[in-house]
Amino acid sequence: MNLEPLTPADFQRLNPFFKHQPYRLCAYSLPSIIVWKNEEYQPYAMIRDKVLIISTEFTHHRENRHLLLPVAPAIEYSPEALHDLALSVGHERYWFVPEDYIQRFGEKRFKPLFIIEPQPEYDEYVYQRPDLVDLSGNTYSKKRNLRKQFHREYVDSNRVQVEPATATEAEECAEFIEAWCEERQCDADGQIDLACEKQAALNTIWHMNELEVNGLLLRIDGNVCAFGIGSYLTDEMGVLHFEKAFSRVKGLYQYFDNQCARRLFQGYRYINKESDMGEVNLAKAKKSYHPAMMIPSYKLTLRE
Repeated sequence: MNLEPLTPADFQRLNPFFKHQPYRLCAYSLPSIIVWKNEEYQPYAMIRDKVLIISTEFTHHRENRHLLLPVAPAIEYSPEALHDLALSVGHERYWFVPEDYIQRFGEKRFKPLFIIEPQPEYDEYVYQRPDLVDLSGNTYSKKRNLRKQFHREYVDSNRVQVEPATATEAEECAEFIEAWCEERQCDADGQIDLACEKQAALNTIWHMNELEVNGLLLRIDGNVCAFGIGSYLTDEMGVLHFEKAFSRVKGLYQYFDNQCARRLFQGYRYINKESDMGEVNLAKAKKSYHPAMMIPSYKLTLRE
């Protein structure tokens, strides 16, 4: 069996592989795998011996083509098995390898087989949900003040509605993403990451039901001004795939982030807000919410 392109229609068939999977990087969220698809890269998958094998192919930068760790409910590949798998499917490297996976086997066992390299631009920010819900203490005083300003200006005057985002609102949410991207100049030359994120967000919006994600939107005077999507990652951690708000509205992001933590992640201990992709301003924003932990990502490349 060969690796075949992944589409939203594959979600139901493959989702059982991700129930109780242990990896805390968002690369192991099935919705995320499926929607990060555009003209530059395409996810592929196949099932072999009851194990799901996932790869990403690149149109131009073929040196970036890679595998993820194999996914199965009760099987974890050893470094030796990982090496043999890569050779058997014609790949040279794995991306998004969690640090704790390497630690379980020990670096000494990997080094004869792989070159181990960190991927700091893909290290992920993880927060305790109660911290983002309560925003308590001096640490979050600026966030609380901005949230209160928004509340006084907009919520107290009944101008705000916060509601679930479903397929019914998909067109409105897509229009909001287009407007948000116009504000951020996503399609400008050199904004490759933003353009890819825009396409991933639109892919998610148009397939919310199929992908079993949870959406939230915020309206001001009836118009969508903020939008977020989250889903399951591990038994105690949800992942916030997208969280967008117009920057021109003071306090909107702080208010909406708090609403996402309250409404999208009930029952979870942690919220994974993904990586900063090496963007300095995004890193600053994520650090300002004081993550409880960072989840490091590594790359494994076959030794010649």
